[in-house]
Amino acid sequence: MKLDILVFGAHPDDVELSCGATVAKEISLGKTVGIVDLTRGELGTRGTAEIRDEEAAEAAKILGVSVRENLRFRDGFFVNDEKHQLEVIKMIRKYQPEIVICNAIDDRHIDHGKGSKLVSDACFLSGLRKIVTELNSEPQQAYRPKLVYHYIQWKNITPDFVVDVTGFMDTKVASLMAYKSQFYDPNSNEPVTPIATKNFKESILYRAQDLGRLINSEYAEGFTVERYVAVNSLSDLV
Repeated sequence: MKLDILVFGAHPDDVELSCGATVAKEISLGKTVGIVDLTRGELGTRGTAEIRDEEAAEAAKILGVSVRENLRFRDGFFVNDEKHQLEVIKMIRKYQPEIVICNAIDDRHIDHGKGSKLVSDACFLSGLRKIVTELNSEPQQAYRPKLVYHYIQWKNITPDFVVDVTGFMDTKVASLMAYKSQFYDPNSNEPVTPIATKNFKESILYRAQDLGRLINSEYAEGFTVERYVAVNSLSDLV
């Protein structure tokens, strides 16, 4: 299956939190989108890896993505080395996306920055034909995505561009609430974590509202780039 967009997350819920509304919007425009999670989030304070698996599957249905896979790297301990790069390369060559979106370039959780660099490096290496990979005993062809973008997570990184996601925040929030074990629930007896507070839950909306305000829209999500964003003419900017 060839995808238009392949979105990577170090943990299940990274994609939904950071660019879930953008994913929903692109799908509504007819784009095919897939998600690859690097880990199962097994070191998370709340819930279990098995619960996360179920929650991620439900979130994928809500967003309407074409496929969701998990590479089962070690949460907290995966590294950007040849072994891990080859597994990511297999996903890139399998789905041949025009665009890859991945973790924030720098963030509070160490896996986010690691995952960002790992996927970015793999996107380049995937285009080298002398790197040989197989999937299901079949040789894969070299393939390099045209564009690599990074979403924004805990830290308030200044975006290089933003996507107007007005009309898609309800889908984003619904996909997040599929992770019932992870986010704020006044009736939960689980330990409180930075993302399991009322303030964090509310920040999902007010961050999108603030970015939207800056582009005269209701909601927006921000991204950073690895090279200049090119337009054909000034009228392409809105």
